[in-house]
Amino acid sequence: MSAAALLIPLLLIRFGLMAARDRGALRRAAHLAPAHGRAERIACGVYQLASAGALLAPFFLTVKRPLALPGAAGLALYLSGLTLCALAVVQFAAPGESDMSAKGVYRLSRNPMYIAYFLCFLGMALLSHAWILAGIAAALQISGHWVILAEERWCLTRFGDAYARYMQEVPRYL
Repeated sequence: MSAAALLIPLLLIRFGLMAARDRGALRRAAHLAPAHGRAERIACGVYQLASAGALLAPFFLTVKRPLALPGAAGLALYLSGLTLCALAVVQFAAPGESDMSAKGVYRLSRNPMYIAYFLCFLGMALLSHAWILAGIAAALQISGHWVILAEERWCLTRFGDAYARYMQEVPRYL
């Protein structure tokens, strides 16, 4: 089976479920906070390239023995990522009056969607036995840290003290 088939549930959750819950959430999720400084701009560029790679690489990969190790671990990571993504999308699409998501999985992590994407792509890498996809997933997560820093600055400007309190109460990742 082509590893590209594994993209379908992820994309349906990320775009289909989000649009079904709230079309405005798609615009909010697509918002790119402004990057500051050269290192952050470079990291944001790497993030965009890694995102493209993560979406293209599976078209050149096949799933190998999904029940043998490391495939079983890959399947567990992939399914965990899909579940976390669905929970995060549902809660992101219904944030409440302030447009700030702080309920459900957002009480455990400020960035559950980034974690979900990493789990999905790492699971896909293990399922397809593809080091290149594992490297892309790592680049996506590492460069995504700077994207998250820019988003946090934007959220502090947008939501003020409420977001500052949220940052103190909820970890960035886990």
